[in-house]
Amino acid sequence: MRILLLICRILVGTTFIISGLIKANDPLGFSYKLEEYFAASALGLPWLIPFSLALAVLACLAEVVLGFAVIVGGRMKLATWSLLLLTVFFGWLTAYTATCDPMGKYEVVVNGVTEMRDVTCVTDCGCFGDAMKGSLGRPMTPWESFSKDMALLVFVLPLFFFHKRIHFNTWGDDLVLLPASLLLLVFYCWVFAWWFPLLFAIAVFAGYLGIKRFTEGPHGEWLTAAWVALASLIFMWYCIAHLPVRDYRPYAVGKSITEQREEAKPPVNLTYVSYRNKTTGEVKEYLSSEPYPWDDPNYENVPNSTRVVEVEPGIVSQVQDFAMFNTDGDDLTEDVLSDPEPVLLVVAKTISDTRTGCMPKINALVSKADEAGWKVYGLTSSSYDETEEFRHANQNMFDYLTCDEITLKTVIRSNPGVVLLQQGTVRGKWHCNDVPSFAKAAKALK
Repeated sequence: MRILLLICRILVGTTFIISGLIKANDPLGFSYKLEEYFAASALGLPWLIPFSLALAVLACLAEVVLGFAVIVGGRMKLATWSLLLLTVFFGWLTAYTATCDPMGKYEVVVNGVTEMRDVTCVTDCGCFGDAMKGSLGRPMTPWESFSKDMALLVFVLPLFFFHKRIHFNTWGDDLVLLPASLLLLVFYCWVFAWWFPLLFAIAVFAGYLGIKRFTEGPHGEWLTAAWVALASLIFMWYCIAHLPVRDYRPYAVGKSITEQREEAKPPVNLTYVSYRNKTTGEVKEYLSSEPYPWDDPNYENVPNSTRVVEVEPGIVSQVQDFAMFNTDGDDLTEDVLSDPEPVLLVVAKTISDTRTGCMPKINALVSKADEAGWKVYGLTSSSYDETEEFRHANQNMFDYLTCDEITLKTVIRSNPGVVLLQQGTVRGKWHCNDVPSFAKAAKALK
């Protein structure tokens, strides 16, 4: 039993740590995913949307703290109850995601009249944020996420039922559990191509050993939990106040938007149609790309007989929704991405939520960029009138183009934020709190 519990502690604890840190790396992105779930057309909890970021931070914090708690044996009754509830909840959420009917309807009462509206299905549960897309090329499917949660539950249950056998680590326990957990974390870091979680865990374990050296009894367990929580909150604050430490999105620095657009390929399908010979009654299927008797009066089409066979699934580009339009509705995407000169994009996702404190720095950067011959555009999803009012109020000497709001959320986790492109490749990204000087921005091109 001792060996089983050790294996469960290492596996469960390390998995929760990596899962929590990947989400903590991008709390805003996780909050956007929660907003999708809370929508009236999904779980029907729109009143929770204003609290999405706070709930995202709390969820990340819980995963990281509980992961370390299991490894060091701290407050195991509370920890295992929390782990069980979290695992069951995530399992239910992924099952809901997997079984959502995209053709479903839900009722809503508008001005006393009942209306039927389309259900919104969340296709990606966000279990590992954008890390799966950025490192392995695709996210986990909802059923894969559900299977992962159920497999994890198998290892959580022994900890839950036998938590009384697990106590705050002795030094001997540390010699086994800490190196083994770090070794498993090395594997996870290799999978996700990001080594910060390993450094974070080493720092947290070092703090834990220091606390344990000078503190005894229950105080050591609570102090350890407080230390893990503090380290996690500092990391999340940094990622919110600046940008994610590791950018897994298709608009990360160094990624070519142009190349990713060119990777897209439409699916290859074969369409078959069936016609009935009126004389003999024989029904024959024809490939629609070849001659078939559509104009022969002796043949009639068999209703609802069209059959489509997918030969090749095709490739969907992760940047397929990146499109920029001017006020006349002209698509300037190709012009911007192919421009040989650097292009500075000031992203103001939604004008109503755009911070104005960094606008003086942005205007100073834009002024120098204009002098150097760079192209400068604003990007927003807001209306023309709202954007023009904002532009004049903040003395923005550049035109705004429109782009999809969800796409702009993906491009940069800051409102506003600055993105530097050169022939379709992202050369630099800066948060509103980190707007660079022109000299610093220019260095990103080298």
